[in-house]
Amino acid sequence: MTSPLTPTQTATWRDYFWMTKPRVISLLLFTTLTTMFVAAGGWPGLGLFAVTFIGGYMAAGSANVFNMVIDRDIDARMRRTAKRPTVTAKVSTLDALLFAGALMIGSFLLLCLGANLATALLAMAGLGWYVVVYTLYMKRRYWSNIVIGGAAGAFPPLVGWAAVTGDVSLFGWYLFLIIFFWTPVHFWALAIMIKDDYAAVGVPMLPVVRGNQETAYQIGLYAILTMVVSLVPVLMGELRVFYLVCAVLLNALMLLRSLQLCKSQERPVAVSLYKYSMLYLALLFIAMAVDRATWM
Repeated sequence: MTSPLTPTQTATWRDYFWMTKPRVISLLLFTTLTTMFVAAGGWPGLGLFAVTFIGGYMAAGSANVFNMVIDRDIDARMRRTAKRPTVTAKVSTLDALLFAGALMIGSFLLLCLGANLATALLAMAGLGWYVVVYTLYMKRRYWSNIVIGGAAGAFPPLVGWAAVTGDVSLFGWYLFLIIFFWTPVHFWALAIMIKDDYAAVGVPMLPVVRGNQETAYQIGLYAILTMVVSLVPVLMGELRVFYLVCAVLLNALMLLRSLQLCKSQERPVAVSLYKYSMLYLALLFIAMAVDRATWM
């Protein structure tokens, strides 16, 4: 029988591409790019847009590859991750690390030279937070891993804002907070769906440690916090009526789906919230960009 760590095929460019987790990156990169429109009050320019897109993808991709290397032992024991190239050794640990390192260095140089130093440093901060704080330190120790460690996913708007302005304003930090409070809603809905996988490898995700009902209550709490934070920029005068109407409707739907999950933690209900949470974030940031473009 072939060992799961014995390579059976030669790696292709597709293996390296999928190691960056493009599907996971897409939503967070979307918040980076829409934030650029928010900060600029319109089109930020093709050159800057392209540099931030490529550099942001490289930074997030690097973080994901490092994550795969670190978690290859537990990935081998979970059905949904058992065929990852780092598990099957189709891509060796050394090659994966070299790839992640090249992406990291390339991202820093591209963002620093093509945008500015603040953008590059913020991208590296998000990468480091995901790899060190979440993957290495919190993921296997605390049920709150996705709350603190998941803050890494809130860095993309800071990257987009800094790319346009060279720094981060208070409004930019509110965009960070929106994703910070949204992340538990999104990820814990997923965690309910794949609870058995996490339990099998001893990762203390909230549904494993506290159960699905407690997780649903926590999701409801964070949905409320997300709603509150998402409306603050209107009170600050940074966003106006179009965004306000969109935000109220989007938050009302998320609260409704969270309430449904509190009543029933069946898989279809969790899946519904999980999918809607992605649509929520995308539409919320689109609404910001459109709102700012119409009056700035």
